[in-house]
Amino acid sequence: MINNLIDFYLKSHPVTIGVLILLSIYFIILNWVFFYRYFSLNSWLKIESESLEALLLGARTVSENSFLNNFIKSSNIVSKEVLALAMLAATKEATKGLAVLSVFASTSPFIGLFGTVVSILDTFAHIGSGSSGSMSIIAAGVSDALIATASGIFVATFAYTYHQILKRKSFELTSHLQMQSDAILARKA
Repeated sequence: MINNLIDFYLKSHPVTIGVLILLSIYFIILNWVFFYRYFSLNSWLKIESESLEALLLGARTVSENSFLNNFIKSSNIVSKEVLALAMLAATKEATKGLAVLSVFASTSPFIGLFGTVVSILDTFAHIGSGSSGSMSIIAAGVSDALIATASGIFVATFAYTYHQILKRKSFELTSHLQMQSDAILARKA
């Protein structure tokens, strides 16, 4: 296994190695963003869910830990505008990290494809220089080159999946906050 990696490293074009390193960095960052945001959103969603439940069971206002509480406390009169501002702030906070995942999901396949193209060009350059055994050179070169494409697709798949999961969590969170806002406004009317 280690000999195969060393062999791959020695035979591959430097650009292909660079592409694989960049995609590895992408993969580390997107996993960090996903797990950090996923657990943050889950704990926030739990707080807002408990606050909503208390409101629906007759509490006068949101719980002390609710995101809306700071906006309600800072205003003398709870109004639709104050709660709308709170919703905008909550949406902004809940969707942090989605842009990074979206960029990684859309650029990873292209980065992998770039590494593939450079590696295939390098393979054809070796054939053009008169190397013997051209079919074996083509097969080995294309095989190595396709690793970059596969890596790009692999990273993009995780980035897109993580993006969709966090987007859904953000939607659930803002829905809970919106229901709390509506419940507060309904009590004031």
